[in-house]
Amino acid sequence: MAEAIRRRRRVKIVATIGPASSSPERLEELFRTGADVFRLNFSHGSQDGHAEVVARIRKVEKKTGRPIGILADLQGPKLRVGRFAGGAVVLQWGRSFRLDLQERPGDSQRAQLPHPEIMAAASPGSVLLLDDGRIRLEVVRQTPEFLDTRVIVGGRLSDHKGVNLPGLTLPIPALTRKDRSDLTFALDQGCDYIGLSFVQRPEDVMEARELVGDRAFILSKIEKPGALQHIDEVVRLSDAIMVARGDLGVEMPAEDVPLLQKRLIRTAHRFGRPVVVATQMMESMIENPAPTRAEASDVATAVFDGADAVMLSAESATGKYPVETVRMMDRIIARTEEDEDLKASRAAMRPKPEKSTPDAISAAARQVAETLEAKAIVAFSLTGRAAMRIARQRPDVPILGLTPQVETARRMALVWGVHALTCEPNHTMTETVAQAAALALRSGFAKRRDEIVVVAGVPFGRAGGTNSLRIAQVT
Repeated sequence: MAEAIRRRRRVKIVATIGPASSSPERLEELFRTGADVFRLNFSHGSQDGHAEVVARIRKVEKKTGRPIGILADLQGPKLRVGRFAGGAVVLQWGRSFRLDLQERPGDSQRAQLPHPEIMAAASPGSVLLLDDGRIRLEVVRQTPEFLDTRVIVGGRLSDHKGVNLPGLTLPIPALTRKDRSDLTFALDQGCDYIGLSFVQRPEDVMEARELVGDRAFILSKIEKPGALQHIDEVVRLSDAIMVARGDLGVEMPAEDVPLLQKRLIRTAHRFGRPVVVATQMMESMIENPAPTRAEASDVATAVFDGADAVMLSAESATGKYPVETVRMMDRIIARTEEDEDLKASRAAMRPKPEKSTPDAISAAARQVAETLEAKAIVAFSLTGRAAMRIARQRPDVPILGLTPQVETARRMALVWGVHALTCEPNHTMTETVAQAAALALRSGFAKRRDEIVVVAGVPFGRAGGTNSLRIAQVT
């Protein structure tokens, strides 16, 4: 039954699915252990393989009676060098190395870089980072056909390693031909969030919105410094964002990433958008059954910073201990949320409500619930926006997100503190209050004679019109 699965925490867990976690049994175990949203990484695997995983997740959803969110994470315009005659070369410090458009295999003197847009954007003095920043090249000569570089930091470079260009905004779209195919597939599969990779400008989000419409939420991954120049507009146009610390940490100084994480979370709160913190959170658990103390602190820091969700990548996709990793992350989050200082921190970070009726109602719902010591705030919504607005207030009481649409319930699986449930459509506020009380009782959030706060939009059946608040006693 749905009521049997109730999280002890407010911050959600996103688990990436891969060979270690894609079986029906393992998916169910991961969900019951604590995964709220499953991420499909379209940089790997086939569409047929992803379709099988989607079908298995929906079977788990049906079996448990709880909505499960699915994030389809598009690959994006990944920039890579070509292949080498021997599979790899070693680049020596101070030596010259050419990157060109020629398709032939590379050697210790040159390699293919099949991206003319890089040739056009680079100039003498530009820095190229290869293999997640392990190798560093400085451009000394630029032409439309090749770049002559000097090796600043050398090392072993193998086939198809990635290329990053810190400080350069490339004239390339966020959606490649592969991304467009994967996007159409993901929408047809009913995925709930579309992860938009390597966003550089607001136009990237607008391009995706034209294709997605309202069939899914768009989650913009902030992993390029260029996006920071337009961050307010990127966040406003998105439905959610991800702090993708991996690529950010390659293109920016490592010491800037923690501060940037806090800044992006604050920006997301200001616009009322869910925010996910990702990359290397429990990375040692790929090989080990327990995290390092630093990793435990990293997860706790994301909770204190105000993240809606934290994400596992290889830990749950290919690691040896995917279930144990989710269980440990669940424990760390739950323990962190018991801290009294966290409540004060939430209050200090709470953004000022926007000058709108829905925001005023949401702020009032939090205040009324805390004053009356109500057991829950119940938000009835067609789109999930009402629950998201209340989550933005970070109330001390649980949030029940009620909706007649299962797609909306799945999208709410990513939102801080929201326990999403599907319900029958309502036509009056009286019906809504009665249903809210019954579901709060049945789900174990309230007992008889407890009070709850109910918010909804009147007249019913119209999206985005939250304008009513009721205090109800559970009978």
